Amino acid sequence: MTNSLIDSNVGLHRPVELAGRASSKLRDQHFNRLAIVYVRQSSPQQVLENRESTERQYALAEFATQLGWPAERVLVIDEDQGLSGRSSENRHGFQRLLAEVGMNHVGLVLGLELSRLSRSSKDWHHLVEICAVFGTLLGDQDGIYDATDSNDRLLLGMKGALSEFELITLRNRLERGRDNKAARGELITNLPIGYLKLSSGEVILEPDEQARGVVELVFEKFRELGTAWRVYRYLLDNDIRMGFRAQREPSRGELEWRRPAISRVLAILRHPIYAGAYAYGMRGTGHNRPGNRQGSTWFLPPEEMRVLIRDRFPSYITWQEYVRNREQLLENRSTRKSKGVPRRGEALLQGLVFCGTCGRRLRVMYRTTKMPHYVCESPLMDGRTTQTCHGLKARELDELVSQQAVLALSPASVDLSIRVVQDVKRQRERLHENWCQRLERSVQEVSRAERQYQAVEPENRLVARTLEAKWEQLLRAGQQLREDYARFRAATPRELRSEEMEQLRELARDIEALWKSTKTSHADKKEIVRCLLDRVVVHVQRNSEYVDVTIQWQGGFTSQHEIVRPVFDCTRQRDYGRLVSRIKELHAKGLTCDELARTLNTEGFTPPRRKGGYSKRSLAPLLTKLGLVDEFHAAGILQQSEWLARDLAQELSVRPQKIHYWIKQGYVHSRRTPQRHWIVWADDDELQRLHKLKEENTSWIKRREPGLLVPKDRPAM
Repeated sequence: MTNSLIDSNVGLHRPVELAGRASSKLRDQHFNRLAIVYVRQSSPQQVLENRESTERQYALAEFATQLGWPAERVLVIDEDQGLSGRSSENRHGFQRLLAEVGMNHVGLVLGLELSRLSRSSKDWHHLVEICAVFGTLLGDQDGIYDATDSNDRLLLGMKGALSEFELITLRNRLERGRDNKAARGELITNLPIGYLKLSSGEVILEPDEQARGVVELVFEKFRELGTAWRVYRYLLDNDIRMGFRAQREPSRGELEWRRPAISRVLAILRHPIYAGAYAYGMRGTGHNRPGNRQGSTWFLPPEEMRVLIRDRFPSYITWQEYVRNREQLLENRSTRKSKGVPRRGEALLQGLVFCGTCGRRLRVMYRTTKMPHYVCESPLMDGRTTQTCHGLKARELDELVSQQAVLALSPASVDLSIRVVQDVKRQRERLHENWCQRLERSVQEVSRAERQYQAVEPENRLVARTLEAKWEQLLRAGQQLREDYARFRAATPRELRSEEMEQLRELARDIEALWKSTKTSHADKKEIVRCLLDRVVVHVQRNSEYVDVTIQWQGGFTSQHEIVRPVFDCTRQRDYGRLVSRIKELHAKGLTCDELARTLNTEGFTPPRRKGGYSKRSLAPLLTKLGLVDEFHAAGILQQSEWLARDLAQELSVRPQKIHYWIKQGYVHSRRTPQRHWIVWADDDELQRLHKLKEENTSWIKRREPGLLVPKDRPAM
């Protein structure tokens, strides 16, 4: 092009050819402001390899001086090297450019191509709009453009759209090629721990025996412990480290030993490669699923992965075990549809109890720290106002399940004792094996450091001192490792002592004592129950203290039981009608309240809250409700000028607490019935005194008129 500002072939500036339309756009108002040269490459690889493009962009600074700007008035912004132009986010150089233009500091913005400035229509049109407002020109290798000119504005818009379209085209082309390679199972970038990619492209199991053994240990302990958190704590408690292959230079491919992390343990359990499967597109992002925070990721289930090819790599576990592990991890989540991880609370059947009315899982609620309840949230979830589902206290149901669990385990006590001993032996053997591997690796590292030190020239002390320090450091680390292993071996010998074996067998034989032992935690009991039971279904009725319980055992067997729960009052008891008839019958015979209580207890009647038996105090409210005469309502209980405490409070227009305070302080004559009812004596004179007493402050009365606090003598009856 004869009117080209920059020769795209040789990079020579030709300002002499600026003529007509291009030169006429440059005015004094532009030269009085800065000329900004924006330099950007899309990736670090382009920065390193595309040197010609970078030099051409920096050459625009010289071109700006040839246009007439002084060199000190030319500003080069190259802070966005290695960043994509598809968004202005994190591009501080582009944001700085916008700020300078917005402050009316810029007369000309130069870029080799408009795509260097932005490949986003939103960001590009924002820049053009600001340049139009402040009269700033835009320039590239094809010309200079005025954003206020209609033709230039149209051309700038088309160039911006083409730049964005070019980015989309390139990205689609690359993504389709990547997806095609992934569909063949050949797109392998970073492998998880436990695997190694050879130079030939073949994927093999980790050749290092110790690193491979740690991965196998994770799966073994998950089968035993059932939760990723417990596996993680086990690794930490036993100081077991994981072997990672470094992914970046300069130590790329070398084995590094790091402390385990819970995220790494979860990744091992969720990644399908450990079952021998190739997977691509196995992670989802937070903004696509409700309930996940923005930017979070998670492993997708196998059926939702974009590519899944089974039996592609060597495996640590079978596909069936991988599926079971995923299901176990889902069950460990604390949701209404899963059991959740056994916790430290006293509720034995956490996550296992279901409502027999609606079929939903009952939630555990602690009204106090020692009073767990199983509660059905069906009415709340469905928005119903009527209470059709009812919960119950955990104590009676947990006692039933505990008894059934002990009965189920007792016949297998001998087998359990043998299995316990074998498990403890295998666990100790595994730990000692890991210690031996660490010691062997330490010896190998010390030997290599010694060979490196011996191979250096003696007079080259600059290198020799460094190698000597490294050798000594490894020697100290090896000595510390041997001392730690000696302490571990003393505390946990490889072979069980005879007294330890006998203790384990004795504990396994007496299942009931082991279950009731204070050393058996609630979480341990829950683990045992989950191994035995699949679910427990309870049918709770509002007007009955009897609960039908269906226990579904692992393996399909079902057993039926019935328990008696405490209820709020006797009207909710199933035998309430028979209880009322019996009370009326006994009362008609002239039995006192104490005699009624003893008779009901003898005949097997129990109070609603099931705490002991009936007593005179617990039976009195029921007698009152039934309208039967008791001491409180009996004729003649009140003598002349006597008041019930509540009636006197109503007469004086005070709270009952005020009357009880006067009784406690001795301001009135009172007596208490056997049923603990307070009766106060007050004739007309006393009533007048009490009216005055209630109007004045007690401290004032003590100072000015203490006689108001002294009751008159009560006449003999």
